[in-house]
Amino acid sequence: MLVGDDRVVTDPAAPTLAVTGSTGRLGGRVARLLADAGVRQRLLVRDPARAPQLAGATVAVAPYADGAAAREALTGVDTLFMVSGSESADRVDQHRTVLDAAAGAGVGHVVYTSFLGAAPDATFLLARDHWATEQHARSLGLTTTFLRDGLYADDLPGMVGDDGVLRGPAGDGRASVVAISDVADVAVTVLRDPVRHAGATYDLTGPAALTLTEVAATVAEVTGRAARYEPETVEEAYASRARYDAPRWLVDAWVSTYTAIAAGELAAVSTAVPDLLGRPATPLAEVLRQ
Repeated sequence: MLVGDDRVVTDPAAPTLAVTGSTGRLGGRVARLLADAGVRQRLLVRDPARAPQLAGATVAVAPYADGAAAREALTGVDTLFMVSGSESADRVDQHRTVLDAAAGAGVGHVVYTSFLGAAPDATFLLARDHWATEQHARSLGLTTTFLRDGLYADDLPGMVGDDGVLRGPAGDGRASVVAISDVADVAVTVLRDPVRHAGATYDLTGPAALTLTEVAATVAEVTGRAARYEPETVEEAYASRARYDAPRWLVDAWVSTYTAIAAGELAAVSTAVPDLLGRPATPLAEVLRQ
């Protein structure tokens, strides 16, 4: 921006799309795909040394908890792709800070990575955080597009312990796990024509809802490592995770992932991915092969 007298003139060549999370898996993939498509963007990061070097991209330092920095970084931006922040006890407050900054900077449209089944009473506790974030964005009068992602298929091998056991209180419930690459492709589709998707909420899932027995069998088949599912009670789940010495709120979130599966809250299979991309959603086995 150029400031003269009491007027503020925005550089007409400045990007009008901002992307957060570009140092992570999802935001980084979205930023690269946008750059490959020739889309100019502003990358909001905490550590500029970790920002990807992309054609047509500028970098602004704006941690989620720093409202003043976020507002400055978002000045002149029309559309913000907001990747949900890292899991923390104050994540909702950080999200609200960014959204307040976006509204104050004049951002018109926020595309936010939410979670499947986001609701104030969701069994998966972090889905409640996403619902609160969605509600705050709406309360500010921002145009929104919510990408409600299911559990990431890419993360499932990491849920299998060193002993080859995937354990948790999920019972025989199912989860429609989604590929990160599919979520990124949908996000790029939305960001390249945000007006078309204004006000939409998309449930982003894989092509099938799988039991954890099926998940473990697929992990074993594709990766060649031993993997099996062992159901736990809720009490056993807390006991088996005590060795991580994690804060209680985080352990609660971990355990509630499985109880949400048991409750059937993560089993919905949506057609949003194929509808938006014109191709099938990626199955778990293919995600693991890639």
